[in-house]
Amino acid sequence: MQTDVLADIRSCLRFYTRLPIGVGRDGHAMPDFSRLCWATPIAGACVGALGAATLWLSASFGLPAMVAATATVCVQALVTGALHEDGLADVADGFGGGHGREQKLAIMRDSRVGAFGVLALCLSTLLRVCALAAIMQKSVPLAVVALVGAAALSRAAGLLPLTQLRPARSDGAGSAAATPAPSAMRVALLIGVVLALAPALDAASLAQAAIGVMACFAAVMGVTELARRQIGGYTGDVLGAAQQSAEIALLVVWSAN
Repeated sequence: MQTDVLADIRSCLRFYTRLPIGVGRDGHAMPDFSRLCWATPIAGACVGALGAATLWLSASFGLPAMVAATATVCVQALVTGALHEDGLADVADGFGGGHGREQKLAIMRDSRVGAFGVLALCLSTLLRVCALAAIMQKSVPLAVVALVGAAALSRAAGLLPLTQLRPARSDGAGSAAATPAPSAMRVALLIGVVLALAPALDAASLAQAAIGVMACFAAVMGVTELARRQIGGYTGDVLGAAQQSAEIALLVVWSAN
């Protein structure tokens, strides 16, 4: 049983990160989310922990909050290979620049990044950096815990479009993602919510933590509904955009005084 649990976590870490964790012939292939989605918040927490370590070290060396926050976001992007940022950029380009469902999907598949994608990446990065810097100014330990919680819950909640929509096309990464089993999805969300509420243990407001969790789900539902209206379903890029939106929502709520 313990071996199976560790194997599930490793599978999710191989997909969500570019860390050399037993990468075989399948490389960083998408895991079977119908069964393994419960481990996604744990994989996210690991990504958050690496970013948190960067933040803590930066603060220990006396770097300004904005510099420390920027270094943290950079490390997380390197660890994940900018997996979700790429999805966000493609969604922004497709939804913003396309006319009609088929053209939007074609633009999203294009590897080139357009003006909408660049703008989305700039704004999302700026929001994360500024939010993290604001949290650090309140408390560095709070920023560390909030970063781990946001990374965990956003990856669990970012799979919700799989349960609400059908694939927008018959090929591609999105169509290969199996619909999470309800029981596994509940476990994933429970783990993610618990970790996202952890900042309340640092003498912070439980109400603010709860608002952050609600903002996270609201952001994901917003992306889900937008995808439904724009392309009639989900793609792998939509899942990436959902994760990014959820993480930003959590951090922004925690940055408020």
